[in-house]
Order: sequence, then C-alpha cells, then structure tokens
Amino acid sequence: MDTTYYDHGTPAERWDRARMFFDARQYTAAARVLGRLVEEVPGQTGPRLLLARAYYHSAQLRRAESELRVIVERDPVEHYARLMLGRTLQRQGRHGEAEQHLRIASALAGDFGDRA
Repeated sequence: MDTTYYDHGTPAERWDRARMFFDARQYTAAARVLGRLVEEVPGQTGPRLLLARAYYHSAQLRRAESELRVIVERDPVEHYARLMLGRTLQRQGRHGEAEQHLRIASALAGDFGDRA
C-alpha cells in the first residue's frame, strides 16, 4: 500500500491533520484525509460530518449531499446534518427538497419562530 502524507499516521493523528486543513480553509486537502478516515470508521458521525462540510465548502455538493444523507438516515435527529443537507440542496437549486430538511433542523434546534 502506498502511503501518502494525507493517510499517514494513526486515525487520531489524521483527524487532527484534517481539522488543521479544515480550519485553514484548505477544504480539498481536508476531504482527502477525511475520505480515507471515514472508510476506516464508517460508523462515526464526526469524521463524516466534517467530510460533508469540507465537500460543501469546496463546492463538491453532490458528495456533501451523499455524506449528509448517510448521517440523517442513521440519526434522523442530527439537527446540524439536517441543516447542512438543507443548505446543500439549496445551493443545488433544489429548494423544495431543502425546505423539508431546514424545517426539521429548526424544530430539532428548538427554533419554532413566532407561532404563538
């Protein structure tokens, strides 16, 4: 196996490296690290959510959508994934689909507006 800088080290070291890239707004580099990490620990939400965010910020919207749908399918009350999915769908011009996820995210966050 050919190891590159992006997949060198323990999962914890790669998680730290991915966060460093993300925080530096190097979203494509963060996605390279996170893609491999998500393959290794597919059940963990944190790396998958950060991967979706990296895809979103690097305008890889279909990939972001795919990762977010996995999270929402596994955990329907993960409000931030719902919010990101709604925003991702909006950026793709799919406003009707987005609205459902944005409403659910708002409700899960306790934001019911002024409906008294």
